[in-house]
Formats: sequence, structure tokens, C-alpha cells
Amino acid sequence: MLIVISPAKTLDFETLPITKDYTQAKFLTDSRWLISQLKKLSPYEISSLMKISDKLGMLNFMRFNEWKTPFTMSNSKQAVLAFKGDVYTGLDAEKFSKQDLKFAQTHLRILSGLYGVLRPLDLIQAYRLEMGTNFESQKGKNLYDFWNTKITSQINSDLQASKSKTLINLASNEYFKSIHVENLNAQIISPVFKDYSKGRYKVISFFAKKARGLMSAYIIKNKLKDSKEIKAFNLDGYRFNQSESSQTNWIFQRNQS
Repeated sequence: MLIVISPAKTLDFETLPITKDYTQAKFLTDSRWLISQLKKLSPYEISSLMKISDKLGMLNFMRFNEWKTPFTMSNSKQAVLAFKGDVYTGLDAEKFSKQDLKFAQTHLRILSGLYGVLRPLDLIQAYRLEMGTNFESQKGKNLYDFWNTKITSQINSDLQASKSKTLINLASNEYFKSIHVENLNAQIISPVFKDYSKGRYKVISFFAKKARGLMSAYIIKNKLKDSKEIKAFNLDGYRFNQSESSQTNWIFQRNQS
């Protein structure tokens, strides 16, 4: 199985990483070109483009202008350890063993507006560029146009390399849209996490994001390779509901918040 997840807006470049092992992202040339275009924007234009505060606009203006290659352990950090937020709280990669990181490197991918596709140990520098951003350039009207089929091709290559025939979609809709599913050489399974609230089961974003990280960690720590084994996932009170699930959308429910 190959897992895809989304990145996070929150970053941590202060905490020392648990490993000195690292790799370089596959699409750094593309990232470098994007950065060259983003550097042309003023703090106000960045705030307007990303619909963020003036303070965050200035922060990302500085990030874009400080971004430079080559990436090293002194100016960058491994993606799975740099990203924070709800998904990464559930993933809790800081507690991964060496074997866990090795398995994740083969079976986990992080989709990114700036980096395209990241392996867990690929180095990154601080940035904010959500996949849904309508950043227009000579290569298209938005980032989906910019990345075109590159992300899909890389995912297909990673599926083949890991001998996987199943893609576990634990990414948000915004990021998963960057994959052209019609050209994907895999069965897609999208776990959906629902909590009981006000008389019915529904997706509650905060809990669902954490659960995506928990499931990713569950697959990695148990070194699962058969998608059917995911149905035994029971962390934080979630249970698989066969009757509510379809062939591609697997529903996990819980009765507690």
C-alpha cells in the first residue's frame, strides 16, 4: 500500500530531528522555479493571494526570500518531522523507530503545493503554499495546472517501486485533487472518520484530521501491506462500519469526542 497525506500550515524547525538520515525531494527544480516567481510578490500581494493576515503575509514574504538550495541538515529539516498540525499530531513521527521511518519512506507520501510529492525524509525549508492557491504563472492559472501530471506520474512510480496496487487516500480533497485518478495504476481506498454528534454520525474536521494521522501511523508501525488489515484499525475509539462503507470509501465511526 501507498499512503498519501496532506502537509500542514504549522511548522517546527526548532526541535532537533530524531534522525540524521535524509533525502532530497524529487521536484526541487520545479520548487525553485515556483519560489523565483513567489519572490516577485510583495507582503501585501502574498496576504491577498493566500487570504491571510498582514503578519502572515510578511512571514511568508521572508520565507520565500530566505529559501535557497542546496538543502542541508543545517538549513532544512525532514518533511515528516517539520510539519505539525492535527494530522501530524496523530502521526506522531517523533516516536517512530528506525524501522518505522524506513517503512514510511517507502509507503508514505506527502502532497505539497510547493514540493509536489515528498517522502518523509525529504528535506524542506519553511513555506506556506496551499495546493488550492490560485497562483497564476506562465505555467497555468493555479498550482493544479502547474503540477499537471507530474504528481500522478510520481505516485505511479512510487506504487511500482513499493510493489503496491492500492493507494490509501488520507489526504484532504484539496490535495488529493492534484492526483489524476483516471491515470492512476491502483485501487483507491479513502477512509472516512465520523464522530457521533447531535444524533448522527458526521465528519468533524479536527477529529478527522487527527484520525488520518493515527491511521497512517497504524499502517506504518504494523508494517501493513494488505489493505484489508486496515479494517482492524481501532485507535481512539474508531471502529470500521462495513454496512456504511462502499468499495472505495471505508467508514470508521466512534461514539465519543
